[in-house]
Amino acid sequence: MLNASDIMTTDVITVKKEAPLAELAEILYKNHINGVPVLDDEGLLIGIICESDLIRKNKKLHIPTVVALFDAVFYLESSKKMEKEIQQFSATTVEDLFTREVVTVDEKTPIDEIATLMTQEKFYTIPVMDGNRLVGIVGKGDVIRTFVT
Repeated sequence: MLNASDIMTTDVITVKKEAPLAELAEILYKNHINGVPVLDDEGLLIGIICESDLIRKNKKLHIPTVVALFDAVFYLESSKKMEKEIQQFSATTVEDLFTREVVTVDEKTPIDEIATLMTQEKFYTIPVMDGNRLVGIVGKGDVIRTFVT
């Protein structure tokens, strides 16, 4: 059975959290990739950002339903959700949108486990780690490539 090390891309394109979203969009588009790891100044993985994050930024802003009673306003939906949507709507850098809790695999992770993560958890760009060092990335294309080679 194939492992992550057999199918991963080792020349990983990454971004810093300070990168403008326009630069990120250009990287994703020109390289035909779904997402990239976000690294800190020491080169450590701090998150991941994908096409879906950029698309979510451009969706319509949902204004929550409120009820006014006397001088009080009650939100019928989570105010934290509204705050998050406003933050996404006004985002200008990777830092405003990237996912901080990243699911990673190591080089020995079997391909069936990676495919399970992709299908069940909807993670389509998975960093491959050796301890705390990024050594590769597995995307949907890498898994699909196993069918044609």
